[in-house]
Amino acid sequence: MPEKIPENIKQEIETLVRDINYHNYRYYVLDSPVISDEEYDRSYRRLKELEEKYHYVLPDSPTLRVGAPPLEKFEKVKHSEPMLSLDNAFSYDEVREFDKRLKRLLGTEEDIEYTVEPKYDGLAMELTYSTGVLLRASTRGDGYEGEDVTRNIRTIKAIPLKIEVPGKIPEEIDIRGEVYMDLDEFEKLNKQREQKGEPLFANPRNAAAGAVRQLDPTITASRKLHLACYGIGIVKGIHFRRQSEFVKWLQEARFPTPATMTIARGIDKVIDAVREIEEGRNSFPFESDGAVIKVNDFGLQQKLGVKTREPRWAIAYKFQAHQGTTKIKEILGSVGRTGVITPFAVFEPVRIGGVTVSRSTLHNWDEIERKDIRAGDTVVVERAGDVIPHVIMVVKEKRTGKEKKPPIPEKCPACGSKVVREEGEVAVRCVSLHCPAQVQEKIIHFASRGGMDIEGLGEKNVELLYSRGLIKHFQDIYTLNKEELLKLPRFAEKSAQNLINAINRSKHTTLSKFLFALGILHVGEYAAKLLAKDFEKLEDLFGVEIDKIKSIKQIGEKIASSVTTFFNDEKNIKTLKTLKRLELEISNPDFKSSKEAKGAFKDLSFVITGTLPKPRKEVEKFIESQGGRVSSALSASTDYLLAGEEPGSKLQKAKTLGVKTISYDELVRMIEEKAKHPRLF
Repeated sequence: MPEKIPENIKQEIETLVRDINYHNYRYYVLDSPVISDEEYDRSYRRLKELEEKYHYVLPDSPTLRVGAPPLEKFEKVKHSEPMLSLDNAFSYDEVREFDKRLKRLLGTEEDIEYTVEPKYDGLAMELTYSTGVLLRASTRGDGYEGEDVTRNIRTIKAIPLKIEVPGKIPEEIDIRGEVYMDLDEFEKLNKQREQKGEPLFANPRNAAAGAVRQLDPTITASRKLHLACYGIGIVKGIHFRRQSEFVKWLQEARFPTPATMTIARGIDKVIDAVREIEEGRNSFPFESDGAVIKVNDFGLQQKLGVKTREPRWAIAYKFQAHQGTTKIKEILGSVGRTGVITPFAVFEPVRIGGVTVSRSTLHNWDEIERKDIRAGDTVVVERAGDVIPHVIMVVKEKRTGKEKKPPIPEKCPACGSKVVREEGEVAVRCVSLHCPAQVQEKIIHFASRGGMDIEGLGEKNVELLYSRGLIKHFQDIYTLNKEELLKLPRFAEKSAQNLINAINRSKHTTLSKFLFALGILHVGEYAAKLLAKDFEKLEDLFGVEIDKIKSIKQIGEKIASSVTTFFNDEKNIKTLKTLKRLELEISNPDFKSSKEAKGAFKDLSFVITGTLPKPRKEVEKFIESQGGRVSSALSASTDYLLAGEEPGSKLQKAKTLGVKTISYDELVRMIEEKAKHPRLF
């Protein structure tokens, strides 16, 4: 039985929690500690000792930040208000046009007051507080629904677990920000991974995102993440009039805020503030790829409203990409999941925008020829969007004559098989079914979330199982047993059982997910769904003729050819029959819904462009509820282009292709006037 807690002990615990949280704020947010590490550690140990002895743990105790057992998976979370992305500007002319557009919408010629702050290149996060206590942390996801990563975000010591601002504690508030990793920490992490022989992270953003999505919070804690808070979602019990007022409150509540924020009235002063951030970006300890410009007044923000996915009252000015000059040591080829051999350059390491770059994709062999890239060349390398490095030009003046043109490979670098290049294609491809590079990638793809969704069967475990001979093909996944797994490193009782459970769960899937999982050339998730709508069972595809596939709307020659080839291959059919014998149950709700679908838009295809009166997802569901299909790609087989405000280039393309363009009101009228227009339906 726990001891009854004496009042003096209770008070000591409360004092220790308050003091340690304050010193965390001084150290992690202000970077200005006022006690020694030894004194801090002594207080922390004392708190932990008292909590364990008396079982009295406050909701904002610093001991809650780490220590929870690993999760099986992340739960989904719906945002109270959508987490929108920002529209981009790539020139000051576009920034000025943004200002003119807002003035037109507001019907004013007066200068608008804006805030300007650095754009953090990280992972968007929402912190939900209820009566001042951190209730939940969730990722942005698709803007409407994210993942609950509360236990991981608790490990970031700069984030208050409890809001303590006398008289200013909201009943409920969603605080938005960006999780990021300092450049120095990123370099240290990659050095550690290199020493362990682990793959390196491409950039700090990927490293931060990977840390946040760890199922084990102790791994997240070891990555030393940071958060900059700058946005607000739903709020109750407190009122803010301006963005600057909200940020001031965040600082009072001890939240980390952007490194700098300027209030600027008039677009000229805004541009001056953006220039200042760009000039100082290399001095930031974090990766910044732009500056964020927001209307300061929340009332004006509300008047301006939002487009489908972006607020009208904010824009991100994107800085020009970082560049560096280096020398190509060699040009090699890597084999992807579909057998395409992609050339890449290995450089002499060069630091670009705070990140050391040593390799870059060269996209394809035609691109090498077009740019005349040779091994030994001095080249200018750019990180596009400050993330992906690529060669933008060769410094031909520095050629010595020793540079070598890379030949187009005749054999696969992974298995030595002869390669092929289809007529009219830029891709050079290995077509061997036994290519080890493809086998592992195909298994990883098969097990991926969009495919069979086998949690725990990611890249590392596939490599391990493949190297030990336990899986040579994805059908071997279903013959794995727990005893085999327990003999392998990294597998204990629980992790082995979890993988077996995940494999067993995957035996119940849908036809569209299964078709995508097979990794058929050119067949993505959308094409797989189209096939599932026309074929009731997997067996109905065996020996299918190409004309049958080509008759499906939205499916073109390439997909039809690839699908036909796959399902007329005896070895493939044999593999699929083996999978069925291994107790795979493949249902097909898409076929049922497509055959039962009724409504004004049955068998009609739509493409949406521009801003509509209602959220795009809502409109898509409305069309599908009436039997229609919504695609992102406009083609001659599209029935209607639904165009809203600011439709963009798709409007002109629709005219060229002869696709009928309709407005949202016309879409609604098509329902109402169905009886008058039977030919359309």
